[in-house]
Amino acid sequence: MRFFRISSGAILLPAVLLLVAQSHPGRVRTGVEVLTAQNFAPLVGKRVGLITNHTGRTATGESTIDLLAHVPEVKLVALFAPEHGLKGTIESHAVPPGREPRTDLPIHSLYGATRRPTAAMLAGVDVLVFDIQDAGVRFYTYITTMAYAMEEAARRKMPFVVLDRPNPLNGLAVQGPMLDPGRYSFVGYFSMPIRHGMTVGELAQMFNRENGIGAELTVIPMQGWRRELWFDQTGLEWLRPSPNLLSLRGATVYPAVELLLAGGVSVGRGTPTPFELFGAPWIRSRELLGYLRSRNIPGVRFEPVWFRPSKEVHVGQLCYGLRLEVTDRNRLDVGLLGVELLAALNKLYPQEFRLDKTLHLLGSQRTLERIQQHDDPREIVAGWEAELAAFQRLRASYLLYD
Repeated sequence: MRFFRISSGAILLPAVLLLVAQSHPGRVRTGVEVLTAQNFAPLVGKRVGLITNHTGRTATGESTIDLLAHVPEVKLVALFAPEHGLKGTIESHAVPPGREPRTDLPIHSLYGATRRPTAAMLAGVDVLVFDIQDAGVRFYTYITTMAYAMEEAARRKMPFVVLDRPNPLNGLAVQGPMLDPGRYSFVGYFSMPIRHGMTVGELAQMFNRENGIGAELTVIPMQGWRRELWFDQTGLEWLRPSPNLLSLRGATVYPAVELLLAGGVSVGRGTPTPFELFGAPWIRSRELLGYLRSRNIPGVRFEPVWFRPSKEVHVGQLCYGLRLEVTDRNRLDVGLLGVELLAALNKLYPQEFRLDKTLHLLGSQRTLERIQQHDDPREIVAGWEAELAAFQRLRASYLLYD
């Protein structure tokens, strides 16, 4: 079976690997499982550097590290850890380097003194492999780690292989404001909406060509994944991608609720249900509840709540706020929800809520200005239509799945 390769030249589309669920009923097979079935062909005879964490594993629980470490024809020589580290448990601002105990391989941190693999880290590496479960959100840092590593690989003419995994929020919905051109950062690598509806393999293709990276890129697609599938429809086990994405429920509203944090609102970290609730000592729950219920936001309902977060802002303080319950995830527009929440807090608590601080993740200066002007959130969202349509046209040529 041929592999799907994208280089700085033409794109070759192998129909054999772009299989749909009918060919493999039941469970989605991730890129690492497809790679295993192909006897690791693109890695044979190579010294491999693996960018991964605890989510890099097969459906039967075998880690990609262990798989590659025990293939005689492949030599795994180095590991690279993203934000939160190899085990996905670190919540500090830096991940320390170390050694992996089972293999005694070096673990190079890509979230510390550098966020790119250096020449010293890549010494003795022939090919870089990426296998990490993403969250499907523009400001989730794993995709920037992937892109930075692709850039460094391209500079050294080093092949780069992406083992694809599902977008947990499905591959249909494209929602939220576009990132302003030039407002690039570790939480905004590419000008795209907050919810992009693409897999890491598809993103790698788009980054590679549109940003002119020119990496010798090979994507190993999944088998059986369709664009309409949410993660709980894939037959795969949910492994929290980061310490606070405990469930798909939290991940579903994360793109909207996380916007509030920089404005001085607890988003539920340090509670049993992060992102499914939010609050602050200065919020009046009933007042906010009445306002948001009057907005009739599709796909979600709110209930008053109070809690004491044990992480981030307002640690140990009594916070008043709202719990979110998604009533129809296919009707939920997280872009609209995010703007509705920002607008409500800005309207009701202008002295306490720091709307200006939310721009870093929101990514759109014009959207922020319209919220400040108290424009109706639905009109703000309608104003994104042309840009979102243009993005949909751009991404169409990079999609691997129906």
